[in-house]
Amino acid sequence: MNTVRQLDRVVIRFAGDSGDGMQLTGDRFTAETAKLGNDLSTLPNYPAEIRAPAGTLPGVSSFQIHFADSDILTPGDHPEVLIAMNPAALKANLRDLKAGGTIVVNTDEFTKRNLTKVGYDANPLEDGSLEDYQVHAVALATLTIEALKDFDVSKKDAERSKNMFALGLVSWMYSRPTEATEEFLRAKFKSKPAIAEANIAALKAGWNYGDTTEAFAVRFEIPPAKLKAGTYRNITGNVALAWGITASGVATGLPVFLGAYPITPASDILHELSKHKRFGVTTVQAEDEIAAVGAALGASWGGALGVTTSSGPGIALKSETISLAVSLELPLVVVDVQRAGPSTGLPTKTEQADLVMAMFGRHGEAPIAVLAPQSPSDCFDIMLEAARIATVYRTPVMVLSDGYIANGAEPWQLPAMADLPDLTVKFATEMNAVDAKGEEVFLPFQRDPETLARPWAVPGTPGLQHRIGGIEKADGTGDISYDPVNHDHMVRTRAAKIAGIEVPDLEVDDPTGDASVLVLGWGSTWGPIGAAVRALREKGVTVARSHLRYLNPMPHNTARVLARYDKVVVPEMNLGQLTMLLRNNFPGTEVVGYNKVRGLPFTSNELQDALEEVIKNG
Repeated sequence: MNTVRQLDRVVIRFAGDSGDGMQLTGDRFTAETAKLGNDLSTLPNYPAEIRAPAGTLPGVSSFQIHFADSDILTPGDHPEVLIAMNPAALKANLRDLKAGGTIVVNTDEFTKRNLTKVGYDANPLEDGSLEDYQVHAVALATLTIEALKDFDVSKKDAERSKNMFALGLVSWMYSRPTEATEEFLRAKFKSKPAIAEANIAALKAGWNYGDTTEAFAVRFEIPPAKLKAGTYRNITGNVALAWGITASGVATGLPVFLGAYPITPASDILHELSKHKRFGVTTVQAEDEIAAVGAALGASWGGALGVTTSSGPGIALKSETISLAVSLELPLVVVDVQRAGPSTGLPTKTEQADLVMAMFGRHGEAPIAVLAPQSPSDCFDIMLEAARIATVYRTPVMVLSDGYIANGAEPWQLPAMADLPDLTVKFATEMNAVDAKGEEVFLPFQRDPETLARPWAVPGTPGLQHRIGGIEKADGTGDISYDPVNHDHMVRTRAAKIAGIEVPDLEVDDPTGDASVLVLGWGSTWGPIGAAVRALREKGVTVARSHLRYLNPMPHNTARVLARYDKVVVPEMNLGQLTMLLRNNFPGTEVVGYNKVRGLPFTSNELQDALEEVIKNG
């Protein structure tokens, strides 16, 4: 009889060729884990090529999940369990595995040819190089084919199901259910029921193998986390963005128009939004990035909430139209799911290197609001904020997500519809001024004294005909103007409008109030910074932390917060872009950058070491 051991957390990584179904395997394991109520965080990692060279190190795809019975902030620094489908997966991931960790390896792929392909001179399963680990050698392909011998599927299709065998085995090892995965497989292969049943049989065979073989004497349980009462679902950053866009339409009372062109890693937002037509969402896959943003801006001109989504290369192409939106002073939400660059760069890897482009990457003086979500679930809230700012202040708003947030997943508590903010938009419907003759007129650039926003008049509104365009406009009337003084006034007014956007104060986590060092992050560094600070405090180290979700304008108390600390450490997945902005805007603050551009998120351990060094050196 197997021994059941209870754990408080575990980190598991599935790894194999990009065609081995590791992302699907990880997604299904994540879904079942979320269903059990564990807190979790995931890190998908896969090649940029659609079909990377099989059996090679660059072709390895992996999916890491960290789940626990308590609050966690990252997908884990190092896996404790590695599922390796071939020699390349083993070699590419072994250096990350914790000492003494568990390896489940597919022996069928450890042929001389495959070993040579990745530089193994000898079989690591036989030469003693893995003696520091708990190794379970399992002939996954052979066992899967044998389990499916009575099914009406080809040998090739049977072998493809080995990822489901591996999923069944790991699900048994960590006491995960499989019923939802069975339902998923039947739905996924609805048109091919034989394939569906074969995959389900492989899943069950993997479970039964773990239950009956003597090689696995221990299985594990991780109790549910103590989460706030409510209804939860597992959600990725891209899906949360899509849902936030949909909710923004409900909150503002506007139809939503998405103009997008497919690009990694932003495409899933388009895919998800296309499912929500019943909520007044229209999605258009345009012929290119420029057409996509042009259509979105045109939709805003027509009275919709115009949204466009892309990644760095697409944002560069959209820059002229975003500048036009600044000049027209119309709402436009622009989502940049950042990836590693420049140029094509590493399109499936993560980075935070578009901040300066978001701030200044347009011609002329064209300031816009810039926001950044801190986690997958925060993407929902940040989209509502983007919609509020765009519609209230009549401005483009850029949301800086990134690949880590976009593809990562975590539990998210569904909000009640009654809790959504009221962002109802009021269009201009009547004249707003009197001319020299005493006649009522409509001034399209007459401003609200508090927000400096101009009226938003939907084309076709009786009596409110007006002209807009890219050429500079006279203040108030909107007539074409080449007057130097007027241009200076309009440029400064548009800048003042952005600077005056109302955003919440910057919050600081400084329990004792005695910290001399503040760790300040933005975007997806929130989780690793939080985990590092938590670990330092457990060691008795005093350190404060804060996080910027509003990058332009920054919260109005930012200067006061920074002035309280001797040093401000800024970890970023770039070469110091926020660091540069802080040094420029707050010259009296000593800002220390900690930077990495490897296409992977920070680990909490490396941040912990870096912060400890800064604190120790005063």
